Amino acid sequence: MENKGPILQLTAAGPRALGKSDVIVSPIAWGMWRFQGELRPAIAAVEAAVDAGMTFLDTAAIYGIDTAGFGSSEALLGQVFNEVPDLRAQVVLASKGGIIPGIPYDSSPAAMMASLDESLARLGIEQLDLWQVHRPDLLAHPAEVAATLDQMVLSGKVRAVGISNHTPAQTRAFLEHLTVPLASTQPEFSALTLDSMTDGTLDLACGADIAVMAWSPLGGGRIVQPETPREVAVAAALDIVAQAQDVSRAAAAISWIMAHPARPIPIVGSQTPARIADAADAIQVRWTRSEWYDVLVASRGAPMP
Repeated sequence: MENKGPILQLTAAGPRALGKSDVIVSPIAWGMWRFQGELRPAIAAVEAAVDAGMTFLDTAAIYGIDTAGFGSSEALLGQVFNEVPDLRAQVVLASKGGIIPGIPYDSSPAAMMASLDESLARLGIEQLDLWQVHRPDLLAHPAEVAATLDQMVLSGKVRAVGISNHTPAQTRAFLEHLTVPLASTQPEFSALTLDSMTDGTLDLACGADIAVMAWSPLGGGRIVQPETPREVAVAAALDIVAQAQDVSRAAAAISWIMAHPARPIPIVGSQTPARIADAADAIQVRWTRSEWYDVLVASRGAPMP
């Protein structure tokens, strides 16, 4: 029998603190970039995420701009909370700001504080659990941005702060100036998008105890519906584990991310209750080192060095 090594311990399977903050989050987050439409289906989607254990909700001011307009995803969630008030206490809520159409990025103190206040107003709440700088503003000095993030926490309007789509060098610059912990970083990471694993993002997160929130964990749907030879090879490697453990390929792909020692929190974007429940099966999946590396080799298209 082929020796595939011992089963990896999936330490990411339970609730944990978000970095060095006191915010406790679920191991899988639910992303709201597609959150739109009528109120009743929106309530059903949020309740499905909570029922599946995805109590960490990730939204942003920009979400919804292509459909109902800037801020519409947050506004719809605010309607959900207003209709079902008990839901707010059941979730940990994260949002992002700093992207302003036509500018496109503004992380000046006034713009950041205005973005936070506008998000709170749309959501109908007084405090966010996490607020992140959505993308780096190259015209903002990290000391100035850090001071504003500090002020957000000191004001009581947010419990923790983080960054999204920032490089390791940009992250280190914030760490030099922040007085509160940098709780999170949010890179793209999937079995098809490996940059955060090779550019130092995950290594820095491990060293500095920063939570990793992985967006697009299914490669923008390409893992579920592969087309290129590389995508087909990755899907085949995932299917070996998925079929052996009676889960979907999507659940296997999500769990592959979670097996990394940085303990990434995949952000699941499905808005369909059945698919949300299916993604939650990722917590059940266990990997051997051999199986995990087989997926990586398929994605790299070359053996490990």
